[in-house]
Amino acid sequence: MNLMWFRNDLRVHDNLALLNAMSKGPCKALFMSTSTQWNKHDVGDIKIAFIENHVNELSDSLAQLGVHLDVIEADDFDGQIATLNRYCENHNVTQIFANGEPELNEVNRDVKVQQGDISFSLYESDVVVAKGTVRALHGEMFKVFTPFKKAWLRQASVQQYAPYGLPNAVGPSLSAQEQSTSKHIFTNNDSARKIASKWPLASQVRNQRLALFFEDKHDHYHDERDFPAKKGTSGLSAYLAIGVISVNEVMAQLLQHSPLIFNDMKNKDFAWLNELVWRDFYRHLQYHFPQLAKGECFQPRYEKLPWHNDQSNFDAWCDGNTGYPLVDAAMRQLNTTGWMHNRLRMVVASFLTKHLLIDWHWGERYFMQQLIDGDFSANNGGWQWAASTGCDAQPYFRVFNPIRQSERFDPDGEFIRMYLPELKNVPVKSLHFPHKYLE
Repeated sequence: MNLMWFRNDLRVHDNLALLNAMSKGPCKALFMSTSTQWNKHDVGDIKIAFIENHVNELSDSLAQLGVHLDVIEADDFDGQIATLNRYCENHNVTQIFANGEPELNEVNRDVKVQQGDISFSLYESDVVVAKGTVRALHGEMFKVFTPFKKAWLRQASVQQYAPYGLPNAVGPSLSAQEQSTSKHIFTNNDSARKIASKWPLASQVRNQRLALFFEDKHDHYHDERDFPAKKGTSGLSAYLAIGVISVNEVMAQLLQHSPLIFNDMKNKDFAWLNELVWRDFYRHLQYHFPQLAKGECFQPRYEKLPWHNDQSNFDAWCDGNTGYPLVDAAMRQLNTTGWMHNRLRMVVASFLTKHLLIDWHWGERYFMQQLIDGDFSANNGGWQWAASTGCDAQPYFRVFNPIRQSERFDPDGEFIRMYLPELKNVPVKSLHFPHKYLE
């Protein structure tokens, strides 16, 4: 019996591990929820609810292929290993298939599984260009983004991006009774589940929204991406974060729309691909510098910075009550939707670390606890970039002026008024400046 072990790859489309697992005889599928581990890694209830929705969708998709998805609780990664061993023994599993994860704890877990008695085949599906293959002349990882991007493009431009198709069914579709007696529930936080339910399932995004983005929005992305009141972004980050849509599939659709995208980095069409390069950059850094997962600054000289760390200022930042309208609107967007516009992530991170002088670790953790698209590599990289402690980070003296950012990217105050209704009657000429909010 073969076993497909799902983790951050909750999809049946373009999943080579699943394809191989189902091509080699009878197959079962397993997903292990890990409440204790999720808590240790600051995975928020909104993201857990989003995972829950897609595990249930995955269960339905696998059932149509004749495969039953078993969902088992295992508190942490050590518990996962013990649970996996018992499961394999009970079901006579002879080979395990899975897609690798880049974070340190996950890598160490998989090493232990590989040292066991059952064959364990790992695949890489979370990046465009394989981790460890984009290196400088002396074989080291690039520590500056631009040369990394140039080397990345040389490799990415010659790769093939045809997504793998659906696996052939291994048997007749399972009935609802055979499949599961009930839907799986990973969190009892009704508010988080309500927010997560507003995000369409990956099948809808794949069949409708992804194509619509490239047809209608991609050409305008460069001009509209920085304006939070506009729906100018792809909205794919949450789906990529839990692997319900593969980055390879996204690249395939991008190239169908813009087949010459690799030819000119200065072309406006390149702006969206540039975000995927950044995503790969941070994941490659995680691969080469696993100490990042231990909370260390990429630049060790900043480990002992004398942060002020005023708790009341931090609480005001978290709640969106700093008095700076754009900062507060952004934080309230995060708290009410589980997502924040990318431009605003930079603004609020700069404000926390360089105006309030609060340790970037505090912000990194709060983001992970709130974001539906929480992704360790991107979140850590973004926070260290803003705090000037990271790889190719902005210089320490560069500070995002929250008033100038507000005037430039929300000139009419449309976004601010959306999340700060108490300022609805403030004229635009005064709207962008610090306010003492009305009770």
